[in-house]
Amino acid sequence: MLIGLVGVGVVGRVTAPSEPFLMLPVLGAALAVVVYLVVMRFVARRRTPEISGRRAVPEAALGAAVGVGFVAASASVVSVLGGYSFTWADVDVLAVAGPLLAVACGAAVTEELMFRGFGVQALERLLGSWVALAVTASFFGLAHLLNPGATLWSTLAIAIEAGGLLGAAFLWRRNLWFVIGLHFAWNSTVGLLGLPVSGHTAPGLLTADVTGPSLLTGGAFGIEGSLVTVTISALLAVPMLLLARRRGTLVRTRRSRP
Repeated sequence: MLIGLVGVGVVGRVTAPSEPFLMLPVLGAALAVVVYLVVMRFVARRRTPEISGRRAVPEAALGAAVGVGFVAASASVVSVLGGYSFTWADVDVLAVAGPLLAVACGAAVTEELMFRGFGVQALERLLGSWVALAVTASFFGLAHLLNPGATLWSTLAIAIEAGGLLGAAFLWRRNLWFVIGLHFAWNSTVGLLGLPVSGHTAPGLLTADVTGPSLLTGGAFGIEGSLVTVTISALLAVPMLLLARRRGTLVRTRRSRP
């Protein structure tokens, strides 16, 4: 786990977007997958069905649909409650969408390989799936503590809605492409709506007018700091965990194993 975290983390840092190489995170995503496969094959000495190419497209597409639906539902509820109003932005679509999607791709792949790929799978072998989910969700929230506009509440919100939901999605599907698609669509949709993505602001295809209390809108951190988003994420995560339990994909603690 530690070797994998360092390897993928270094790839993510080296391939961070910079002028004029704004599409560099896409290359970073591909290299991160290679690092994951190498570490699992030669260090962990195990196969990697969770990132097999056979089901990559349908799983990623299903995850993306869940991600878009999740953000759309959250933004719609906040808008109905008076927190957001949107107008079309007068921008070059390709110039805005290209770099935004590239960054979302890099972040989704590297973070999912680190937290759900290495983190959850290593910890659950020692402590079981429930503890692995709680630990990785907590660290995922803490990893966003230093983001622009972050607060203790936004850190807790990220731990629940992102760490919890993405962890539950992996335990249910046991497929990294599913959670990568969900994560990618989540970040992309938030950015294209013109809202901050975990505190990071960038031009979107829409311009968002934000009014109302931070607990509703998320404030400077963005929609991920909204109580609405946290609530909807829980409504998604709980059924996923129930399905995972029904399918028998949860790993028990060592003491409870026969």
